[in-house]
Amino acid sequence: MNLPDAAKSTALEDKTFLLLLLAISVAFLWILWPFYGAVFWGAVLAIMFKPLYLRVLRAMPARRVGAALLTLLVILVAVILPVGVVTGLLIQEGGSVYQRMQSGELSVARYFQQVYEALPAWITSMLDRFGMNNFGLVQQRITEGLTKGSQFFATQALSIGQGTFDFFVSFFVMLYLLFFLLLDGSALVMRIRDAVPLNAEVKGKLAAKFTTVIRATVKGNIVVALIQGALGGLILWVLGVHAPVLWGTLMAFLSLLPAVGAAMVWLPVAIYFLATGAIVKGVVLIAFGVLVIGLVDNILRPVLVGKDTRMPDYVVLVSTLGGMALFGLNGFVIGPAIAAMFMAAWDLFAKARQAEVAEVAEPPTLP
Repeated sequence: MNLPDAAKSTALEDKTFLLLLLAISVAFLWILWPFYGAVFWGAVLAIMFKPLYLRVLRAMPARRVGAALLTLLVILVAVILPVGVVTGLLIQEGGSVYQRMQSGELSVARYFQQVYEALPAWITSMLDRFGMNNFGLVQQRITEGLTKGSQFFATQALSIGQGTFDFFVSFFVMLYLLFFLLLDGSALVMRIRDAVPLNAEVKGKLAAKFTTVIRATVKGNIVVALIQGALGGLILWVLGVHAPVLWGTLMAFLSLLPAVGAAMVWLPVAIYFLATGAIVKGVVLIAFGVLVIGLVDNILRPVLVGKDTRMPDYVVLVSTLGGMALFGLNGFVIGPAIAAMFMAAWDLFAKARQAEVAEVAEPPTLP
C-alpha cells in the first residue's frame, strides 16, 4: 500500500471512530436522560460542597471514604432535609388554599371588592376612564386565574404522590452519584479534560470558569431567592396571612425579576391591609419589604457572587425563564449556568482573537 492510500485509510478510520464515539455518547446520554435531574443535582452539590469535603479530608487524611460520608451527611442535614420539609408544607398549604377557594371560604373577589371600595374617587374615575369599570369581569378573571393556579398546585401534589417510587429512585441515584463525585470527582474531571481536544490553557480556564459559574449561580440565584422567600414568608406569618409558606415560595421564584420580583406578592397584601383599615400591618409590611426584602439582593448578591461572575439582570431573567420552560425546576440553575458558560466561552474566544491580532500587528524586533 502506497503512502496516499495509507493516509486515506487512516483518515477513514478516524472518521469511523469519531462517528462510533458520537453514537455511543448519544446512546449513553439517552440512557441517563430519565435521571438527568438526579445526575445534574448530584454534580451541582458535588461542586458546591467539594471545598467542605477537602477540609474534612485534611482533618482525617487517611479516611477518604469517611470524609465523603461525613460530607454527604452534612448535605443531607443542611440542604436536603430542609428542602423536603418546606416542600411538604408547600404541598399542604397549596391543597388547603385550593379547598378554601372551592368552598368559598377564601374569596379573592371579596378581597378585591374591599380594596376597590377603599380607593379614592380620583383613582376609581381613572379606572373608569381606561375602561376598567367592568368590575365583575375583572373579579371573574382574577378568580379564574387564581383557581387555575391552585388547581395546578393540587395537580402537582397529586403527581408527586403518584410518582413516589420514581422520586425515591432518583433521590437514591443522586446521593449515590454525589458520594462518588466527592470521592473521585477530581480524577474524573482530569480524564474529561485530557480527552477534550483543546489547548491546555483554554481547557483550564473553561473548567475553572464552569466551577465558578455553578457556585456563583447557586449562591447568587438560589440562596438569595431562598432568603428573600424565607423573609417574606416570615413577615406574612407574623402578620397573620394564611399560607405564608406558599406565598414565601412564590416570592422566592419571583425574586428572579429585577427590582420588582418579591414586591409582586407583598405589595398587594400591604395595599389590602391599608385599604381595609389595618394601617399598622400595612406600614410594617411595606417597611419590611423595602428595607429588608428589597435590600437582600443588592447586599448579598455581590458578596455571594462577586463582580467578575455576575451577569446582567436581563440575562439572568431570560435564561432562568427559558431554562425552566425547557427543564422544569432544574432550569432554575441550568438556564443561568448555560448562559454564563456561553458568555465565558465567547469572552475567551474574543481574548484569544485579540491576542492573535496583537501578535500579528507587533513589528518584528531587529537583531
